[in-house]
Amino acid sequence: MLPRAVLFDLDDTLISAYRQPELAWVAIAGEFASDLRGLAPEMVAGAVSAASEVFWSDEDRHRRGRLNLLYARRDIVLDGFSALARNGAAVPDASLATMMAERYQTYRDEQMHLFPHAHEVVDTLRAAGVKLALITNGAAQPQRAKVVRFGLTHRFHHIQIEGEHGFGKPEERAYLHAMSVLGVEAHETWMVGDNLEWEVIAPQRLGIHAIWHDSLGGGLPVGTEARPDRIIRSLRELLPATPRS
Repeated sequence: MLPRAVLFDLDDTLISAYRQPELAWVAIAGEFASDLRGLAPEMVAGAVSAASEVFWSDEDRHRRGRLNLLYARRDIVLDGFSALARNGAAVPDASLATMMAERYQTYRDEQMHLFPHAHEVVDTLRAAGVKLALITNGAAQPQRAKVVRFGLTHRFHHIQIEGEHGFGKPEERAYLHAMSVLGVEAHETWMVGDNLEWEVIAPQRLGIHAIWHDSLGGGLPVGTEARPDRIIRSLRELLPATPRS
């Protein structure tokens, strides 16, 4: 049975945006191979990927970084360079970190695409009378640009971008505000997303049914406390099964 409302995440839920960042850094480091002062691109990519994990695991840096991704990525590259320097490597100067961060930004934009059946699923739910909200963290301009680029504006009853509203997941008011706008209660609502903290643990505290989009099929990470109410590999799994004729 369908709920009265569904709250959708955007990045890596409806659109493939930032999955497998380590592969993206390998590609970027390869493009700048001639500027790496003899360092192997794979070594640089590994250091930057490790720095990225540390950066985004810090709650305060995460909050500030997601509102200015370009500067966050520049700092991540610089942290990667610093780690290499501590191990005795001769590293490029800070100007290359800025160029790599800018290229990472455009590279991600080039690779971004809707997940299969995203429009079909959202449109089918809306046609069935389900109230729909899109809740995404991040800065106002780039997130709104994605909403427009991927034809999502008219598909939702409510679009809630952190940079436009001044609050975001996992703050309770992010979910409460969206449900208030839609006129629904937590027990009538699904939350669908890829982030175990933001789209599973936090909404479950409010009584929302949490569905984890495991698009890569890796399963729950070892040691996680998250217990989604449901795990899906494809957005189409959100729709009721069609009886066979």
